[in-house]
Amino acid sequence: MRSRVALLSLCVYLALAVGCNKPPADNSAANPPAAPADDQSSANSGQAPSKEGREGGAREHREAERKEARHEAIVVPAGTAINVSLGSTLGSKASKPGDNFTGSLSQPVTVAGAVAIPRGANVSGTVTDAKPLGRFAGGASLQIRLDSIEIKGVNLPVQASTKSFTEKGKGKRTAVLAGGGAALGGIVGALAGGGKGAAIGAAAGAGAGTGGSAFTGNKDVVLPAESDVTFELSQPLEIK
Repeated sequence: MRSRVALLSLCVYLALAVGCNKPPADNSAANPPAAPADDQSSANSGQAPSKEGREGGAREHREAERKEARHEAIVVPAGTAINVSLGSTLGSKASKPGDNFTGSLSQPVTVAGAVAIPRGANVSGTVTDAKPLGRFAGGASLQIRLDSIEIKGVNLPVQASTKSFTEKGKGKRTAVLAGGGAALGGIVGALAGGGKGAAIGAAAGAGAGTGGSAFTGNKDVVLPAESDVTFELSQPLEIK
């Protein structure tokens, strides 16, 4: 009996001793410590970008290059020919200094093989001088200037050489016709009534001869509508 009690007591003692000396459970594996923020960022920075990221960066780079190219100004150099089709008739007799005229480009303007100004772009200009033909001497003259070209809805001022047109008069032919008219008038006057009649007839004949020469012998400068006129830029034209 005593031996059983002693054995039971020994078991209880051993059970208590094992329970008190058991180490606490290690939870470090279940809950690992968080890595410092600096370590995580450095780890991420060391990783290679994904394929999607590389493609997206390339697209952004190409788009930036296209925008820069669009914003880069195009410069049309001095000396470039600007071919203009007139929108109305201009003339040494029909026009006067200060008159405005309009037209359009009959040919595109190219720079380095690319179209800088398209055909059909509207232009405007000014008549700087207009002199009709005189009766006896001199000639008719017309000067016009190109002022602006409309590009993308904006009128850009231009500096271009003035175009001059002249038509020489036929003074000798005018004098001959006038003299012939006077002589014919004198003959008619003499037949009509002698000296006084000859003087009157000569004056009348001279007037008739002058009128005839002005109508048949001389010409004014005329540029019909849709005529092509070529101007040359005297200063470079910058197109943004």
